[in-house]
Amino acid sequence: MTLLTQGLRALVLVGALAVLAQPAQAQQLQTGKPIRMIVGLSPGGGTDVTARLVAQKMSANMGMNVIVENKAGGNFIPALREVATAPPDGHTLYFISTSSLITQALHTDYPLDLMKLAPVTEVATGPLILVAKNGLGVKTVKELIDLAKKSPGMVKFGSGGGTGSSLYLATVLLKARTGININIVPYRGAAPALTDLLGGHIDAMFDAMPVMAVQAKEGKVTPLAVTGSKRSFALPNVPTIQESGLDYLINGWYGILAPPGTPAAIVQKLRDEAAKAVAPADVVETLAKQGMEPRGTQPGEWTKYLQSELAFYSKIIKEADIKP
Repeated sequence: MTLLTQGLRALVLVGALAVLAQPAQAQQLQTGKPIRMIVGLSPGGGTDVTARLVAQKMSANMGMNVIVENKAGGNFIPALREVATAPPDGHTLYFISTSSLITQALHTDYPLDLMKLAPVTEVATGPLILVAKNGLGVKTVKELIDLAKKSPGMVKFGSGGGTGSSLYLATVLLKARTGININIVPYRGAAPALTDLLGGHIDAMFDAMPVMAVQAKEGKVTPLAVTGSKRSFALPNVPTIQESGLDYLINGWYGILAPPGTPAAIVQKLRDEAAKAVAPADVVETLAKQGMEPRGTQPGEWTKYLQSELAFYSKIIKEADIKP
């Protein structure tokens, strides 16, 4: 073998090793580059509060900045587009709630498909809660329904996240199950809806547990019921809507998605870090006080759950004839 042949073979070998090295390098997060965690709702609501809790723990554990960015409005389209078009390197994440999925089920012409993103993990789960302003004079779901029937169209329900959120669907489902005529007022997020509830500008609202459980414990709102199949350990004295005799069940959840095409190794790394973030006792306690349970499911399990939830809410929307 000539020296020229040997040299050519060496160059080919080096080139092949370089090509093989590229995919391996692409399977890892980039040291020093921050992770952007996009939230499609306003700051201060349950989704935002939970996202910031997870981001803080991930930052500390990973030794890199995990930054929450709020992109509210537009039926989650701006937030979803931001993630869907981001490089699939694991440095842009979408922190979603049930509302994000419901919006897609509600709008048949939705321009983007949430299911095409890469599922990372379900972070936490828990029921929604129905509350009323303290001056409304009701303390149970039955009393609220009776009031709404006595004054058709007069009871104002706030709907955080607009007409495509889980809070909106929870409101419309209650309307469909009871036949009440209520005035639904949409808000860009749950936080501004809560502000108006505390100010007496609206009468009642559904919300996620992380923020509203605290408000209920402090006596700032009147808790009427939770939407799960069992009472919340955060507010054990508050009954479920089913205890009122209604066929009604909705659970809220939070989870993380990544851009389409994100390598499986990066997805798994992010899942492991998110699961680690909600595992410490102080985080479990914080979530418990907010009526939420930590999850940290594997990507495959999270994928199947998202598919089942999409089918579940699509069926509710169709049967109740809910329109955007």
